[in-house]
Amino acid sequence: MTEPLLIWGAGAIGGTLGAYLARAGQPVLMVDTVAEHVAACRTEGLAITGPVEAFRQVVDAVTPDELTGTFSRIVLAVKAQHTAAAAEALAPHLAADGFVLSAQNGLNELTIAEIVGPERTMGAFVNFGADWHGPGEVLFGNRGAVVIGEIDGTVRPRTEAMHAALLAFEPDAVLTDDIWSYLWGKLGYGAMLFATALTPQSMTENFADPARTETFVAIGREVMAVARARGVVPRGFNGFDPDAFMPGAPDEAARASIAELAAFNARTAKTHSGIYRDLAVRKRRTEVDPQVGSVVRLAAEAGVPTPLLARLVELIHDIEDGRREMSAATFAALKP
Repeated sequence: MTEPLLIWGAGAIGGTLGAYLARAGQPVLMVDTVAEHVAACRTEGLAITGPVEAFRQVVDAVTPDELTGTFSRIVLAVKAQHTAAAAEALAPHLAADGFVLSAQNGLNELTIAEIVGPERTMGAFVNFGADWHGPGEVLFGNRGAVVIGEIDGTVRPRTEAMHAALLAFEPDAVLTDDIWSYLWGKLGYGAMLFATALTPQSMTENFADPARTETFVAIGREVMAVARARGVVPRGFNGFDPDAFMPGAPDEAARASIAELAAFNARTAKTHSGIYRDLAVRKRRTEVDPQVGSVVRLAAEAGVPTPLLARLVELIHDIEDGRREMSAATFAALKP
């Protein structure tokens, strides 16, 4: 296609995708609110650093106020709490027969569908490690699962075409007819990552600490109980085994999955989660409400108790608002 793929949000996820697809010869236009980042991407280029691959790629980029025209393919890659505002802003630029693909963490497809329509919404699950390090630089820490699917479970020519396009970034990208199963799997793992951000230690150090295993297991079980109540059968990826956290699953299976997560994260240059970076480095609010908070709200609707997840939301807000520090003591306050 000669029409550019529009990527709204050129940070860790969007920037990595944009650089790889542009390098592969696909037309790409990125949109970002950080003017200095936009200028760097379209002049000297976006530098992808880290152990996976290091290169610099010039990618056409604009700020939202500079964007004109309509596009049939838009990848939304902003933080979850900015989904509604971004979807409203991009809606006038979405072609009547186009779609928005959510390359985010959480259940943002639900929000996007409310704004642009479910028939113009596509889902994606991404688990590669990346961090925005500043204007024109993104760390690509490790490869991870990438899955594409329609939110209604169909597989259409546009789904196949988008999957084919993303193979230029991730050769093992998966095309699925059940994207919700992957998204709910990521919610379980993602809730655990929020817990790791209660401390200054790395993801691996947290998952490898036997004193914290019980807490991680309990978090996984609460999320999986909500998924089951909603009729979703979550799928595993990169060490996270949803079945190990289902009601009735043996403790040994859950502990084994936590050990696998420690091993997986030990192989990445991205030592800490994006949540940690939001709190400790960028000093900004996290995605805890649209991610963990959304699970708590859906649990309440289904009558499923999630006291640990609710407490996790409170503790993250305590750190955001300066009432607590990132510490082992703060993690201990989450103990079931």
